Amino acid sequence: MAGDFDRPAGLAPALRGVDRMHLVAMGGALRYGAEILAAAADAGVRRVTHLGHDDPSRGDDDPMERDHRVLHRAIERSGLEFTHVFPGEFMGNTREWAASVRAESVVRAPFGGWRSALVHEDDIAAVLAAALTADGHEGVTYRPTGPVPVTRREVVRALGAALGREVRFVELTPEQARAHWAGTYPAEVVEWFLEMGNHLDGNAWVSPDVERVTGRPGRTYEEWAVTHADEFR
Repeated sequence: MAGDFDRPAGLAPALRGVDRMHLVAMGGALRYGAEILAAAADAGVRRVTHLGHDDPSRGDDDPMERDHRVLHRAIERSGLEFTHVFPGEFMGNTREWAASVRAESVVRAPFGGWRSALVHEDDIAAVLAAALTADGHEGVTYRPTGPVPVTRREVVRALGAALGREVRFVELTPEQARAHWAGTYPAEVVEWFLEMGNHLDGNAWVSPDVERVTGRPGRTYEEWAVTHADEFR
């Protein structure tokens, strides 16, 4: 069924007969979250999982956080059973490097010492599937991460090992990074990336949530690199 988050009233046919709903915090879901949730409740939906973002270190006046927190509150006031899922940095973000790795065996990025507990997308999906389909996750916030923090240089080495060839890491200065990312990300997102890079352990926290929910440890970046190596060849 097709629907448009920018026209919440038109979602009723897609929601008819739906008991549980997964909501991704992007686009119209951030603009019309309360209306979407009201339409879901009217249609008989009783449970929602929410894939979103939350940075406790940033205030509500931060443009990167404000819309997300409005949606958080709308979900919590909706009367639906809910589970928030706020993952760490996705391993799949390293696809940004695919073109330069294929062409030159080079990754250009700032902050080679930045440590992040990168999380496998399949582990995020497993946590969400459990929260959506099984009982006992209502009113809980999960923050899935990978099992170990890794630096950018370590990630590049793991990618090279999966490819069977050396991949060089070329560290960019913040000014070079701004130029490199221009046109790829909005300016405020670029500045957010650069601000995070000033705290080399800022994303290194390891959450127990993947293993707690799924019963097994989270997947490593080495595993992700082997599975996705053909995208970089």
